Amino acid sequence: MSNIRIALLAFVAAFSFAGAASAQSSKSMSDMPGMSDKAPAASGSDAAAASELAEGEVRKVDKDNKKLTIKHGPLRNLEMPGMTMVFGVMDDAMLDKVETGAKVRFLAEKIDGKIVVTKIEAAR
Repeated sequence: MSNIRIALLAFVAAFSFAGAASAQSSKSMSDMPGMSDKAPAASGSDAAAASELAEGEVRKVDKDNKKLTIKHGPLRNLEMPGMTMVFGVMDDAMLDKVETGAKVRFLAEKIDGKIVVTKIEAAR
């Protein structure tokens, strides 16, 4: 009997989610303020990524362990306050682009449970 109840609850939940998704998709993106149905241009996505870059200062470059220690401001995309922490890097070549004391702008993302620097550039 409990298997029937579980199956019924699963069906009701799936039906509810399908109805909510259908209701949301019936509204065109162009009906929403600031949105359009057109895909953003490449420069638009670059601008969005640039706005997510955090400011920081490289405290240590550890090429042997493929890690950077960065004193940084808030990481908005990770909802993390400013602090000094050690990051892995997505690409080992990033370690050759920076040196201790360098002011940088970077993007860190959570990948496979680890926070990794996915983009880094010299601060302007």
